[in-house]
Amino acid sequence: MKEKVLNGKKNGMLVLILCILAEIISIAFFAWAVSRVEMNESALNVILTIAGIVLMCTVWIPLCGLRVLNPQEALVLTLFGKYIGTLKGDGFYAVNPFCVSVNPAAKTKLSQSGDVKTVAMPVSTSANAQVSVEVPSKKLSLKIMTLNNSRQKINDCLGNPIEIGIAVTWRITDTAKAVFNVDNYKEYLSLQCDSALRNIVRIYPYDVAPGIDTTGDGVADEGSLRGSSDVVASRIRDEIQTRVDDAGIEIVEARITYLAYATEIAAVMLQRQQASAIIDARKMIVEGAVGMVEMALDRLNEGGRVELDDERKAAMVSNLLVVLCGNRDAQPIVNSGSLY
Repeated sequence: MKEKVLNGKKNGMLVLILCILAEIISIAFFAWAVSRVEMNESALNVILTIAGIVLMCTVWIPLCGLRVLNPQEALVLTLFGKYIGTLKGDGFYAVNPFCVSVNPAAKTKLSQSGDVKTVAMPVSTSANAQVSVEVPSKKLSLKIMTLNNSRQKINDCLGNPIEIGIAVTWRITDTAKAVFNVDNYKEYLSLQCDSALRNIVRIYPYDVAPGIDTTGDGVADEGSLRGSSDVVASRIRDEIQTRVDDAGIEIVEARITYLAYATEIAAVMLQRQQASAIIDARKMIVEGAVGMVEMALDRLNEGGRVELDDERKAAMVSNLLVVLCGNRDAQPIVNSGSLY
């Protein structure tokens, strides 16, 4: 199904004026015919009266074909079940009054922004109370919309359960495909987003892990969900786009909005991250302490200021490392006597 845009239909104001003039003329003609019947009840005058009634009842039919579109909106029209075209662009249109607007996703509400809103119409009840009834609009929005699907719990490539959420910006590029190729293009897009997200996330680990190939080239790399968010988002967007091409939808962008370990392992993974951070910090402290001890020994040996044997050097190194690597401030003990 290919989209066919109806051009040259922006003559709604002309049709409206002509219908109003035709209605006025038909009323005048009916009044003239009734006056002739009162004067002379001939068959011709009766026929003219009936013709005036028929004219008054039919001149308003073209008004049913008037359509008003705002910017970035479209209407898909069918005539007796056959697709005849799409109205695009803002304006006042006049089409066949027997045309029907089609939008199977008009009643579907998703967690998204920028969608065409429903129109609330007040309805009076027997108790003199007004109830607002929402009439779904048949218009299709051509704006860029943002879909926020609910967070999913997915296992990464290491089997760790994580919770992830994405925001997908999309728009309709082919109205005929969106309406006729799928049953409900909004639900179709939402399901494809969930499926594509699951397929991509299971390829990556949450954090960098050794021996993991995320690109499929057989070589281990440092790809991860936390560290390669732009690459992951780009792959998710491409995956969704390949799935929704048949629905006439363009995926503008996909971004990760939420990423965390699942609650059942979040505490354990936090301890693991803390332990890793402590180990890295200790490595840095030890490397700096060893360098400081080496510098101290070299400075003492310069010029023969202090001569230390191996036993004294070992004791000095031990004391300095304890002071430099300890978690608390050192409390020195002053020896007023001999070293031996």
